[in-house]
Amino acid sequence: MAPALCPHVSGILWLACLLPWAPAIVAAGLYELHLITDSPATTGAEVTVTASLVASDNGSLDLPADAHFYRFHWIHSPLLLTGKTEEAFSSSIRAVGSAPGDFPVSVWVTAPDCGMCQPVARSLLVLSITEFIAGNLIVSQNTSLPWPSSYLTKTILKVSFLLHDPSNFFKTASFLYSWDFGDGTQTVTEDPVVYYNYSIMGTVTVKLQVVAEWQQTALHAGEGVVQKTGDFSASLKLQETLRGIQVLGPNQIQTFQKMAVTLNFLGSPPLTVCWHLKPECLPLEEGECHPVSVASTAYNLTHIFRDPGDYCFSIWAENAISKTHQYHRIQVWASSIQPAVFALPCATLITMMLAFIMYMTLRNATHQKDLVENPEPPTGLKCCQMCCGPFLLETPSEYLEVVRENHGLLPPLYKSLKTYTV
Repeated sequence: MAPALCPHVSGILWLACLLPWAPAIVAAGLYELHLITDSPATTGAEVTVTASLVASDNGSLDLPADAHFYRFHWIHSPLLLTGKTEEAFSSSIRAVGSAPGDFPVSVWVTAPDCGMCQPVARSLLVLSITEFIAGNLIVSQNTSLPWPSSYLTKTILKVSFLLHDPSNFFKTASFLYSWDFGDGTQTVTEDPVVYYNYSIMGTVTVKLQVVAEWQQTALHAGEGVVQKTGDFSASLKLQETLRGIQVLGPNQIQTFQKMAVTLNFLGSPPLTVCWHLKPECLPLEEGECHPVSVASTAYNLTHIFRDPGDYCFSIWAENAISKTHQYHRIQVWASSIQPAVFALPCATLITMMLAFIMYMTLRNATHQKDLVENPEPPTGLKCCQMCCGPFLLETPSEYLEVVRENHGLLPPLYKSLKTYTV
């Protein structure tokens, strides 16, 4: 019997050993570890990491009432641990880094006195340690724009430096701030806050160098002055409110004359511009004109008036910040010299030239036709025909025929004789 009981006793003892681990095994996967830290930190300054045990489904599960039911295990090497605190379902450590770099810190939770048990939850983060001063450059303005890093010109800006020192590492340090506003202006202050008014438009970069000095008092480090620096910058997009439109152009003009108008926009581009001629100065309605994009602060437009009367240029412009309207009245007079006065002499001259060309063409064509149809013999030959005709011609009748062709109708050389019979 004794040998038969041994297996059962050993099984019972094995189960008894597993009973303390049972809650941890059951809880595995039901909880999460959330880690938070106040890094980055400079070398020599303490950095804090806090781990909190929470339910994995947004807190719908109840945590055990016994706060000592779990144990937190940390790995933080090569950071030097300076402190550790335990609270209900959370644990925090404080560590110092002696060299710059990124250092992983891991933590997991198990049942108490069971380091080899399966973790209930685990997590990991990376701490950033730098040898420079940690902080942020903050730019603010009373008038805020809906675009990030966009600010108004000719409006005061507040630029401030916010030191990140949760462990009060720089509590005995004195600071010096060197500012470069990106438009050629530089200044040095002991105050981390400055006010500046930009008069230019565009993108500028504000640069700041921070220098911290303090007296070293640690016994292991010796005595002396310690200095740390930090460089910071912020990009600003400066824009100007569209305060108006300056119209440069005549107020009176005659018909059929080209009118040139220059629009000067008192604001920052890019702009959307639209203009239309109206008999009265009224705001433009939607769809009444075709908008154009303008990439500068000036725009030229031209127009020719064909009818006299009173007109009004209605102009609308808009940039990314604001929009504005402007009107320009103009009186158009009937021109005393009409374009027809200049056109009539030109038309007359062209008509005369065409008539002369047609006349010369027809004259040449007629003359050539006459030469072909009626060739005229030379003068000497004609004279020879007149004088020597009777001798060259065979009969007198042929001679008379030639004379008639040259002199037209001639009276007969002899009269007809009337004969009478009795």
